[in-house]
Amino acid sequence: MNEMEKLFNSIANTIKTYRQGELAPPSPAHVERWANQFTSADRLSFLREFDHVIRQTFLTQETVKAFLDNLLSNTKLVGANPSAYWARANFLKIQKAGQSQKEMMKLFAEGLAQKYGLKLANCGTKDGDYIYLDDVLFTGGRVATDLQAWIETKAPAKALVHVILMALHTSGHYYITTDRLRKVIAATGKKIEIKFWRMIEIENQRNRRDNSGVLWPAVIPDDAAVQAYVASETRFPLLSRNPGGALGVFSSEEGRQLLEREFLISGVKIRLLTQSPKDFIRPLGCSSFGVGFGSMIATYRNCPNNCPLSIWWGSPDISSGALHWYPLLSRKTYAAPENLFNVDDDSSA
Repeated sequence: MNEMEKLFNSIANTIKTYRQGELAPPSPAHVERWANQFTSADRLSFLREFDHVIRQTFLTQETVKAFLDNLLSNTKLVGANPSAYWARANFLKIQKAGQSQKEMMKLFAEGLAQKYGLKLANCGTKDGDYIYLDDVLFTGGRVATDLQAWIETKAPAKALVHVILMALHTSGHYYITTDRLRKVIAATGKKIEIKFWRMIEIENQRNRRDNSGVLWPAVIPDDAAVQAYVASETRFPLLSRNPGGALGVFSSEEGRQLLEREFLISGVKIRLLTQSPKDFIRPLGCSSFGVGFGSMIATYRNCPNNCPLSIWWGSPDISSGALHWYPLLSRKTYAAPENLFNVDDDSSA
């Protein structure tokens, strides 16, 4: 087995639980078919870096359960008597779109029953904290919308809300805490404190882009289509990062730039397949800024549209038109009633 074949196997093994029971298990051949769409001369190096990154950013159910189970007894959250704390806690069921909160609550309820013999449905008192569970925070739009409606209509005059997430991106966290919800709370006159708990925090604020943990191009590829696309964005143009900052999940600056280049080129190709692509559908993931959001976070449940288009876009069965791209992590959208993973509603594909 040569190195390329080993990488196909490694990536397939990392994502083996992706949408388990809904899609065929990803095979090395599946990874190979996806990889063959990228620049042939750099394919091996591209796969080396992608394999390195996806092993850190693909969240399995086991990883999520372990995080939630540890949080159940985290004294910084629950104090000296975890069982009493959770018996008083009020779990918010307020998500307006998608099923991610239900899935997270299901996992949390299993751990609560196993560890303390408590049923989530029986928890909650007037003096208890409030718990908002969700999977990943990207732009912050969905979490902000859910909590705003609750604060304005149902929240008590005083409350402490714990937002528990698998991961958050710092731009979305900043938007929620210093802008939108801060204004909402002030307008209501209520005393609402919001604290965030996360397994992973990804830096992606514009003023910290040099140390960002997302794909944020330092160099615009020498590709006519890419350069034309970048030049066309005048309202919120790309601000390139300076190379040499924190690496985060990337193995090296060279490897990072290779991923940024390949995902940018392929994302522009995908956009060109559509006659009039929506503005927020950007090469590095749905966003309103630059060349896209650039997140590399995906889970066993689904792939967010804030990831590069060429990871999730397209259909295996279509040979022409807008969906003529073979996806690695075929994405389920809000349109599917059984949806098990959603992204912020202001960036949904």
